[in-house]
Amino acid sequence: MGPDWLLDVLLWAAGLFLLGLYVSWRATRLDRLHVRVETARAALDAALVRRAAVALELAASRVLDPATSLVLATAAHEARTADADGREFAESDLSRALRAVVDQPDFRAMLASRGDGTALLDELEAAAQKVAFARRFYNDAVAATRIARRKLLVRMIPLAGRAPVPDFFEIDDAAPRF
Repeated sequence: MGPDWLLDVLLWAAGLFLLGLYVSWRATRLDRLHVRVETARAALDAALVRRAAVALELAASRVLDPATSLVLATAAHEARTADADGREFAESDLSRALRAVVDQPDFRAMLASRGDGTALLDELEAAAQKVAFARRFYNDAVAATRIARRKLLVRMIPLAGRAPVPDFFEIDDAAPRF
């Protein structure tokens, strides 16, 4: 036995070490992607709750007629209290209700004539934009995580563990014309 077996052992050890480093790097990356999805989901939930709160505030502000206030308050309440299965539908309903209210002719002028309504509308506009940005950021994080989970190594060695595959959050978040 010459030095050939020692070289073979060293090459195998180096190969296994590099493979271990790669697997560790992949697992760490996948974990970071899952953390990013959870963080983005929390930000999205906060933006959705804020939008619903501003919509409820607008409905209670006595700026709108009673029927419009009731429709907007009901949609905002449903969005805040919906369970996980019905959340996307409730949030889409709130978006449609907001568009129906805000897209009325001369709505901004009517709010301006009634005092602090314009500030409330500006707050609603900011909340609607935050929802759109948060949803886009969350869906981007989900897409990156799903791509990483489809890799052969991740599927062969279950690097994702028991973490569920994240789902996209699809709602009608088109903002009203402010």
